[in-house]
Amino acid sequence: MDIRQLRYFIAIVEERKISAAARRLHMSQPPLSQQLKAMEEELGTVLVERSGKFLELTEAGKSLYKYALQMVKLMEEAKMEIKEVGNGVNGRLSIGINTFSEADLSGVLQQFHKEYPKITYKIQQNESAHLCKLVKDRAVEVAIIRLPLELSDFSVIHLKTESFYFITSDKYAQPSDMEVSLAHIKNYPLILPSTEGLGVHYMILESFSRSQIEPYILAECSDISLLFDLVASGFGASIIPEGVLQQYSNNRIKAFKIPDTKLSSSTGLIWLKNHYLSNAAQNFITLLTNRKKSNEV
Repeated sequence: MDIRQLRYFIAIVEERKISAAARRLHMSQPPLSQQLKAMEEELGTVLVERSGKFLELTEAGKSLYKYALQMVKLMEEAKMEIKEVGNGVNGRLSIGINTFSEADLSGVLQQFHKEYPKITYKIQQNESAHLCKLVKDRAVEVAIIRLPLELSDFSVIHLKTESFYFITSDKYAQPSDMEVSLAHIKNYPLILPSTEGLGVHYMILESFSRSQIEPYILAECSDISLLFDLVASGFGASIIPEGVLQQYSNNRIKAFKIPDTKLSSSTGLIWLKNHYLSNAAQNFITLLTNRKKSNEV
């Protein structure tokens, strides 16, 4: 039996007449009678019996009717869900996030969830170069990363460019201005965010090198929450992107903008070129694009 025959059987049961069921199904009576006979022959049992002018279900017919209703309902739900997945209304969004990339990620996801409440999420956090690999390997569809990186294999939307800030505790003498130079920062023991060889770490050291300044590197710490605790305790100072400062503001920490325009960083959304992208991912890209446009107005 197939789903079409089950629909025929449901109509016969509910109309209790072959003629009425045929009209409901927009078909002639003889083919419908043949379909009922074929089902009975396949199952080896009588499904309906005539009682006066109407058809009555046998016990076997009652069992088949029960399962037919369930199967037709499941089929309709499956079709609906597949259409919703295809439209990005339902399904799963797999996204990679760099630790330093998006200060308002929770706000972005809340807005996306409000627009697409049936979407579920797979969120992976890692450094930007590894996120590129995850996108290439199709482990995630899209990723928010920190630039610059080699991105010839990806489509990219630039999200924002942000400055860096110097943060310290009251244990150390405070800069007199709201901005501070790299030359002044060299006098502080620094805890570098991220670890050697990764983007933010490299960017900070490269800025010192370009200015021919030798910083005092006390430690490296890839855990941002711990880094802020260490700075607040007076263990050392640090240099962080503006977005990170927005995420982990602490009243025991003082922040000073670094005006060096070359010490700035951009974030972007990437996905693999010339590959299938789910509608959930496409809708997420559209959301971030629209948010960027509204912020530029």
